[in-house]
Amino acid sequence: MVALDGPSGTGKTTVARKLAQRLSAGYLDTGAMYRVVTLAVLRAGTDPADAGAVTEVARGAEFTIGTDPGRPSVALGGEDVSAEIRGADITHAVSPVSAVPQVRELLVARQRRIIDEVLAEVGGIVVEGRDIGTVVAPDAPLKVYLTASPEIRAARRSAQDTAAGRESSHADARASVDRRDRLDSSRAASPLRAAEDAVHLDTSELEIDQVLVALCELAGHRGLLDCAAEATR
Repeated sequence: MVALDGPSGTGKTTVARKLAQRLSAGYLDTGAMYRVVTLAVLRAGTDPADAGAVTEVARGAEFTIGTDPGRPSVALGGEDVSAEIRGADITHAVSPVSAVPQVRELLVARQRRIIDEVLAEVGGIVVEGRDIGTVVAPDAPLKVYLTASPEIRAARRSAQDTAAGRESSHADARASVDRRDRLDSSRAASPLRAAEDAVHLDTSELEIDQVLVALCELAGHRGLLDCAAEATR
């Protein structure tokens, strides 16, 4: 198992999927789980700041999340919401929802079940999020904490929004990144931080393929698989 943590804009999602494919492993985007619960909260007309009401929505939300890195999917009530959970409304509301301790307890328990199921089925999994190495899977054989400068991360977020057809200035993206960092790092339940034994990897000056090579080398050193060699075949 590989645990990838770090703030938004570090390339976690893209590189986690690519790494999982190289390792012939499953893939779990835990952030998508918090986002789909946030969507359920907003659709229910619930105030994201109302912890009790948010918890009730989270308990009743019927959602599924795919673990195939080649075809990641998220459904709420049987409806594919993979694109909708990446919208600005969800991005703005996901931090207060994910800060609710009871919501985190519910989702961490589910994440651990998914990890166990995938490990039993395919033998490996790459899990990305903000508390994987510290809370969800502290015994993961490889923990990596991805970082990048706020300016770089804001530029990446703005480019992603533009590519998805959403208008986003660099200033707006930087404000969003700073706000998310502040909320995720200061929450009482499972704050964003690196595990003590995590390998830190700064992606500021690296392309995705370079990040992937670095992760493959780390995976090889931990005996998971030399996927760097696999890539050259």
